Amino acid sequence: MDGFKKRLNESVQFKLSFSLSLAIFVIALVAGIFSFVSAFDEAHELQDDMLHQVAALFDRQHLPLAHLGDDGRAKDSDEESRVIVQYLSDGSKAAGKGDAGVPLPLPITLPDGLHTLDVSGEPFRVLVKTTSSGERIAVAQETGVRDEIARDSALRTLMPFLILVPILLLIVADLVRKMFRPIASLSAEIDQRAEQELHPVEESHLPAEVRPFVVAINRLLARVDQAMETQRRFVADAAHELRSPLTALSLQAERLDQADMSELAHERLRTLRRGIERGRSLLDQLLTLAKAQAALDRPKSSVSVQHVYRRVLEDLMPLADAKHIDIGVEGEQDAQLWVNELDVIAVVKNLVDNAIRYTPDGGKVDLSVSTEKGRAILRIQDSGPGIQVVERERVFDPFYRTLGSDQVGSGLGLSIVKAVTDRIGAEIQLGFSDDVAHSGLCVCVLVPLAKAL
Repeated sequence: MDGFKKRLNESVQFKLSFSLSLAIFVIALVAGIFSFVSAFDEAHELQDDMLHQVAALFDRQHLPLAHLGDDGRAKDSDEESRVIVQYLSDGSKAAGKGDAGVPLPLPITLPDGLHTLDVSGEPFRVLVKTTSSGERIAVAQETGVRDEIARDSALRTLMPFLILVPILLLIVADLVRKMFRPIASLSAEIDQRAEQELHPVEESHLPAEVRPFVVAINRLLARVDQAMETQRRFVADAAHELRSPLTALSLQAERLDQADMSELAHERLRTLRRGIERGRSLLDQLLTLAKAQAALDRPKSSVSVQHVYRRVLEDLMPLADAKHIDIGVEGEQDAQLWVNELDVIAVVKNLVDNAIRYTPDGGKVDLSVSTEKGRAILRIQDSGPGIQVVERERVFDPFYRTLGSDQVGSGLGLSIVKAVTDRIGAEIQLGFSDDVAHSGLCVCVLVPLAKAL
């Protein structure tokens, strides 16, 4: 009951359907009762008219009562339509023949007209009439039979209500559901949008009552889009502005390293250069993140995963060689993706860069690609410590670093990967390379194939 009340209060569609159905049911019930009572009374009036017609027939035609049975009923008459006709007398006249007796013990003092009498414990409807010859006759019918006939007639008038009202309730429920279908479609369309899809909602096909709400949503989307664009522009501009002084500092530090100075000064200069290099790397990643969050044009051609792997390995091979890491591509299977090539490169490069940084010296990093259910699976595995299950949701947050990590980095690599995969409609999954030892990181990026789009 509580669930019903909650749904009734929260759902406009359910409330409208329930209200209309309840109104239709109440109106149908009142109309049915009125129709039943009217039909019941009308049936009784028709039966009273029949008694008048029988009495008039005997008066006009001067029919003798001898053709009736001994009980005053017409011979071969059925139980539901039987009518009793008899004389009202003091006993000097018998109905038909003198030895037949009176079928019903009716009082002779009854005035002309209709009466409802209880005769021998059974109710009767009796019409008393004085004929043109001066004789008084009584036409009677059992009340139980009359009520049964009237009730059957009244129930037949309810049949259209009993059939049409349930059909009408179903039609109302279906019409209300169809009326709210555009709103449900609008909700599904907005819910399926990616984070960067802030274009206005189409409102021409929506009901007039919903359009002001959609207009307000579109204005909010425009403000959010403008705010996000301002934020992205600020990050990109700040990174560009900071790149020049950092480059100048790097050049000055490189020249200073060539000067004659003590070993202690050289050591401090090397520390300074490492700090400058970390700053430049952070700026590069900030620029990459800003580009990943920006909406790019749809690609005009597909991109090969093996081609992307080769480009990334060419850039990162010196970093892997410095740590004596065995890195390479497993298998020769390829897949064509209908996405921007720069997006795929950004995803793979950041994942491989993380794998190299977190894999100990002499470790292993493997790249592979496979296809399944219309999607390409880009897999990057390493022999590093991996990411524990409790941290897998947090590692995609900007500037988040894995607990206990001593690697130098900004914590933006996986944030860039997440931003790009969300924008291109891909899915990213994290796991262990070795499920038994719970070590190593296995990253799977599931991207729709070119033929599936």
